[in-house]
Amino acid sequence: MEEVLTVLGVCVAMPVLIIWLIGRVKQNETNRKAEIMLKAIENGAEIDTDFFKSQSGSKVTTIKERQLKRLAWACITSIIGVAFILIALIPNWPGGWGSEIDGPVPTLTISGSILLAIGAALFIVFFTGQKILAKEMEAEEKKLTRQE
Repeated sequence: MEEVLTVLGVCVAMPVLIIWLIGRVKQNETNRKAEIMLKAIENGAEIDTDFFKSQSGSKVTTIKERQLKRLAWACITSIIGVAFILIALIPNWPGGWGSEIDGPVPTLTISGSILLAIGAALFIVFFTGQKILAKEMEAEEKKLTRQE
């Protein structure tokens, strides 16, 4: 009975509580901003439209940064996928082809193949994005240099 309560507490109650708390924080932040804006309107002060933009500390990423993140993840997943496949192919390795087939060989091979496929897909997205978004990246870079 204790195990069931522990599992329910960790897997159900804790995530629900975390989501509720995050929602309350966002709601309170919005309410505070609305109060400030209403007071500013009542006093006739100028209203800054950037005030309602997210100020949670997250920086707006550029197209180039997103593309570089895709490239980094493509490299990471591809390398891990190739490593899993190579480990599965090494004979006499614990879990390699020299051991019994019921072991981790199919798991490593399948996991490696999936990671390699994800890496290949991310490489494709990166290179096609580079071609398609070239003009947008140039315009964004010019805009950023003008602001600085």
